[in-house]
Amino acid sequence: MTDGMTGGPEQVSTTETTTKPWVKRARGAAQRYRVLAWITGTMLLLLCVEMILKYVLQLPGFNVDGDPRSEAARIIAMVHGWVYVIYLVTCFDLWSTMRWRLGRLVTLALAGVVPVMSFVLERKVHREALAAIDARA
Repeated sequence: MTDGMTGGPEQVSTTETTTKPWVKRARGAAQRYRVLAWITGTMLLLLCVEMILKYVLQLPGFNVDGDPRSEAARIIAMVHGWVYVIYLVTCFDLWSTMRWRLGRLVTLALAGVVPVMSFVLERKVHREALAAIDARA
């Protein structure tokens, strides 16, 4: 492209060309983290309810193999495990994109195994990530 006056190329800032892809990648990582934090938190709450029904209240059917409720409990546990693995990947993606300290990654990982913590931390982390992205954009 030319600037119309001198016939030379337009001057594009190198920081502008390197910042824009990072902003897009960071916003995507923050959004993926947010979605997975909610899914992981919900699955963890379901798993906690299932464990309370099975071990604390000892409801009939939750301890019997072959019972549909026992099968549902096994599926909930398995789904939570796989969702947690995907959650860890999104945590690592956000952490590495934002270049946060290692302690933040550990906190993000623990939020997926402590009931309700993923909901609380998601709100704080997402807000901080967007503020950092907006400051750099």
